[in-house]
Amino acid sequence: MLTDTHTHLYSDAFDEDRSIMMQRAFDAGIKRMFIPAIDSESTQAMYILEKEYPKNIFLMMGLHPTSVKENYKKELLHVKEQFDKRSFFAVGEIGIDLYWDKSTLEIQKEAFKTQLQLAKKHKLPIVIHCRDAFGEVFEVLETEKGNDLFGIFHCFTGTETQAKQAISYNMKLGIGGVVTFKNGKIDTFLNKFDLKHIVLETDSPYLSPTPYRGKRNESSYLQLICKKVAEIYGISEEEVARVTTENSKEIFGI
Repeated sequence: MLTDTHTHLYSDAFDEDRSIMMQRAFDAGIKRMFIPAIDSESTQAMYILEKEYPKNIFLMMGLHPTSVKENYKKELLHVKEQFDKRSFFAVGEIGIDLYWDKSTLEIQKEAFKTQLQLAKKHKLPIVIHCRDAFGEVFEVLETEKGNDLFGIFHCFTGTETQAKQAISYNMKLGIGGVVTFKNGKIDTFLNKFDLKHIVLETDSPYLSPTPYRGKRNESSYLQLICKKVAEIYGISEEEVARVTTENSKEIFGI
């Protein structure tokens, strides 16, 4: 069994064929999908998806860094209110994104730190979004590091040195479609890290693996990511599936 640790299955990109797409994932052996939150506008769609697939869908709650705008305090209040109402499997996806907007850096850092503290309060893992912001993310993690801080560095695309630093903060590396890209680079050093530090993800509908690059991604494509990781480590796909699924269960407390 494979586990997709990061997939936006409630996205409107799947509105026309969601049930068919889900069945393809099940047929491919992907039975467990972890769903990150974006902001308050995505909450209801997540809940509907969970109701339709209660045995397969596992929800996170958090405020995505690109949704940290002028109303971020109201959005953070929404996140906290959801935790007061029900349980989740992680605080995510959270972090810092300087690709789209550098002007919000300070409030992104504040929102990130607030949600790290929320994760500690609820004894939950975090799922980090980091784009063009490794230094800034590590800076915030440094202020909150400890045995009570752990999780996944989602869509890891950094260097070997950055991978070491992420792991030092009790983070697994979330490996997705980028590992199949010719210019992805992480394939050149990934096997220097024990497989115990790795989980698999699609980030669908984004970042499709080769040969679907540029097209809509979906959870069934996790097979292609698993295959590439098996090639990098020189082990069977079955072993990659087994170990990475165990890693995900350890992180999410399944």
